[in-house]
Amino acid sequence: MLEVVVKSEDGDRRVRVSAEELAGLVRRIGGDGDRFLVVHRVPDLPDVFAQVWHETGGDYTLEHRDGAADRHFQVMVDDSEAVIAAMTGWARRESGWGTDQAWSLLDMGPTRETPPLDLNEHERAELEKRIHEVLVGGYADRAELAELAEEYLVTADRRPVSREQAEALADRMWLERVAEQAEWQGETDPERLTRAFTALQEAGITARENFTCCRSCGQSEIGDEGGPDARGFVYFHAQCTDSAAAGHGLTLLYGGFDGSAETTATIGHEVVAALEAAGLQAEWDRDPGRAITVTPLEWRRRLVG
Repeated sequence: MLEVVVKSEDGDRRVRVSAEELAGLVRRIGGDGDRFLVVHRVPDLPDVFAQVWHETGGDYTLEHRDGAADRHFQVMVDDSEAVIAAMTGWARRESGWGTDQAWSLLDMGPTRETPPLDLNEHERAELEKRIHEVLVGGYADRAELAELAEEYLVTADRRPVSREQAEALADRMWLERVAEQAEWQGETDPERLTRAFTALQEAGITARENFTCCRSCGQSEIGDEGGPDARGFVYFHAQCTDSAAAGHGLTLLYGGFDGSAETTATIGHEVVAALEAAGLQAEWDRDPGRAITVTPLEWRRRLVG
């Protein structure tokens, strides 16, 4: 699989696609509402991406950027296969991947300097603390992190952080976390959790990570997530993520879609078995009215973006 995320105009977002899947997406674009793809690394890095625009009957506008504005290049290509070769080479970080294209530097205009934050020590500490909590949780992308930074300190009569300042702060802290996670070795506990949830999903149990903001919303919305053959569900919401990231273990909520205690207990047993098969420990007293807790748990979720 390619270590990239692919986003399309129609809102489709795919994480770690195969080369064949990326090729299919490039060949597909061209119609109304589906004219471009944006591809970024996993983890996402600010201003590092490749993208392509195409309307049926015309050429492909292919671009890539490597950080600074003076590293943003463009080329017009008349063949989808050449686009596929270039984007796949970029995704694989192959040496010399784009040398067969006549790239030109795009003039992005003057770079605006972002003014420093005008916050007191307490405000800055509170803002950075909250951003760090969400970063450690590991589910937000850079855009969501910037939105949090912009809105967190807003009051009825004051917006102390501009969009540009929010993006600069979010990107700085994002890159710090990316550097930190580069030191991690092997499979992490959140990755084991994802492996357990994938197995449960394949076994007919709707499994969702970081699902909704709270238990009330989760319980009201999880039914819409299940397919026609789903027997039950398991999920944890954003508040559970915060708790796990803070070192307090992870609470899992589960149940049967028929609402019976018997089915709920069966789902609970399957969830515990899947967790243990993935190498995690679960605390549960077999009471279908009580949540399952995954502990001890070292919450090192790698960023995607």
